[in-house]
Amino acid sequence: MNKGHLLHPEIAHIVTQLGHFETLAIADAGLPIPLGPTRIDLALTQGVPSFRQVSEVVAAAMQIQAAHIAEEIIEHNPQAHQQLLTLIDRLSAEQGQQVEVFYVSHDHFKSLTQQTRAVIRTGECTPYANVIFTAGVTF
Repeated sequence: MNKGHLLHPEIAHIVTQLGHFETLAIADAGLPIPLGPTRIDLALTQGVPSFRQVSEVVAAAMQIQAAHIAEEIIEHNPQAHQQLLTLIDRLSAEQGQQVEVFYVSHDHFKSLTQQTRAVIRTGECTPYANVIFTAGVTF
């Protein structure tokens, strides 16, 4: 049995398969998910599970070198933005290398989800609570 914090078998499987530069998206309940990537729907009801909860668990299991965020989060969801930056700062310190942050328009963000290995849909119902993590290497 897995002793780690990531217990969801499908998410754990995808994280272990990610190669360098491959991406994984974590999305709020309203983000449209394209047909290409694997869709992992965790949403149970509004806010459950939260974007923060899912992002923290996935980030703890993954080597992350970059994060793409919709620039609209800065104005329209400053709390989620700050939580995400705090997580990224913590990851940078734990990994010993800076996680790069790229801000893109929400429309561009949606187009980037087409190339992700998977999109994990949370129950988050606040605007622009989405991130695309780019896998790094541990060496």
